[in-house]
Amino acid sequence: MAAGDGVPEKVAWVLVRDGLVLVTRSHGRDRFYFPGGHREPGESDSETLVREIDEELQAAIDPGSMAHFGTFEIGDGHSEHDPFRMFCYTAEHRGELAPAREIAEKAWFRYADRHRVSAVDGMVFDALHRAGRLV
Repeated sequence: MAAGDGVPEKVAWVLVRDGLVLVTRSHGRDRFYFPGGHREPGESDSETLVREIDEELQAAIDPGSMAHFGTFEIGDGHSEHDPFRMFCYTAEHRGELAPAREIAEKAWFRYADRHRVSAVDGMVFDALHRAGRLV
């Protein structure tokens, strides 16, 4: 889904533990991404994150604990990247974080693993590192 300006968007979950951040890899892909996904028509960011994390990792997000970490955007129409916008949230959860559906694996990355994620995800890695949350 995209906002009125036509830029594709994603709602993503940023989960940091002991200086490492959770990322996932979809079947058939080499790069890792923050878990989450696109909004369904009429969905809020909270509803999207709850649905996507349940589908991808079989875990239940606590919507009341969601906090906006940042909005990250790449591409300006004149660069190598297509325009893309990602709304990132931290949140508590219940459940074991077991990959499901399109998710082949989950991993816990440190800042040195930044080269293994997409460009927009790398921007989140940079922000986490600057904030002293990612080793």
